[in-house]
Amino acid sequence: MGDRVGAGEVATGGGGPPARPSARPVADRGGATVCLLAIGLVYVVVGLFGAALGSARVARQQARAAADLGALAGAGRALDGEGAACRRAGEFTGVNGGRLVACRLDGLDLLVTAEVTVSPLPWLTRTAVATSRAGPIRG
Repeated sequence: MGDRVGAGEVATGGGGPPARPSARPVADRGGATVCLLAIGLVYVVVGLFGAALGSARVARQQARAAADLGALAGAGRALDGEGAACRRAGEFTGVNGGRLVACRLDGLDLLVTAEVTVSPLPWLTRTAVATSRAGPIRG
């Protein structure tokens, strides 16, 4: 009967509830933080990949537009010779964000190849190339 505390008596011993063993072993502390960091890193890598892909698509479209407009502008000078036609194509290709890579007059058709260089990530550089043909309508 010495275990019971009656009215007016003060219990001696521990000052609080009995200590319980931890539900998780001490070695697991911080595991959720590591998992969240790993998931965050995956999101960052996927985001960078998506940005690089989007940048490459934009560069491809820009190269196509530069080649198309350069070929159209140069074809208007086809009767003046290949030099004049290619100079005009180079001007329009440059104004549209591209660089003239090749230009050739085939009869009255002008073939223009333009390229656009893009760096979606600091350590990654890619080049988009497009070729276009313009000339008189045959029908």
